[in-house]
Amino acid sequence: MTAIGTVRPAGAARHWLVLGRRRLLKIAHNPENLVDVTVQPVLFLVMFGLLFGGAISGGTQAYLQVLVPGLLAPSVVLASMSAGAGLNADVRTGVFDRFRSLPIARAAPLAGTVLADVVRYLLAFAVLLVTGVVMGFRVQTGPLAVLAAAGLLVLTGFCFCWIAVFIGMLSRGPESVPGVVTALYLPLVFGSNVFVPDASLPDWLRAWSGLNPVSLLANTLRGLLTGGPVLSPLLGTLAWLTGIVAVFFPLAMRAYRRRAE
Repeated sequence: MTAIGTVRPAGAARHWLVLGRRRLLKIAHNPENLVDVTVQPVLFLVMFGLLFGGAISGGTQAYLQVLVPGLLAPSVVLASMSAGAGLNADVRTGVFDRFRSLPIARAAPLAGTVLADVVRYLLAFAVLLVTGVVMGFRVQTGPLAVLAAAGLLVLTGFCFCWIAVFIGMLSRGPESVPGVVTALYLPLVFGSNVFVPDASLPDWLRAWSGLNPVSLLANTLRGLLTGGPVLSPLLGTLAWLTGIVAVFFPLAMRAYRRRAE
């Protein structure tokens, strides 16, 4: 039997996949866990498309060309919060104690959860894009640009989920995780240009929107799916994602080790 703490990289990768599969099976047995990546984005699209389309762009069809790629950004960011609640529930129910008794890589429970959430991000992307096409949105670039948009969204969800994992490791109960993460994420989502153009915002909010990672991601996705500048907002997005991982990954691992001791 391999001793805990001396797991080779190949073995650690296998442990991540096994625990990622466990997370996917849990999701499959509890379909309500997919509401945030299926029903919620569609509701946002329908409500905001019908409410703001005429006022902002003179009609729903024109507004959809801006709203659909922009809405992909907060959909994945908000979906990333479930990782923290799931891990906290595992800690509270003693599942992590069972993992600690097994000869697996110490970080495998966290890595498996994060890995499985990639499927959720792709599902959110597919559901929102297909719904947008049904309502009238049209991709004006090509398949490679669509794949690049999907890859960027997966990368974004992967990076943002470390914030939720960190909060999940600190929270006393899983029910408090969504509230804390939502309080952090809402200023990013509604202080962005996802729903309204920057020009309509007050000066102070426009300045924040220009730096907001959700706005930068939304602009990148708009460029990839409907044409327009990509490089500048993409570099800004990648800078934010790098910073988030640099700060919250070590914090999450440190909090996890403290909970595991």
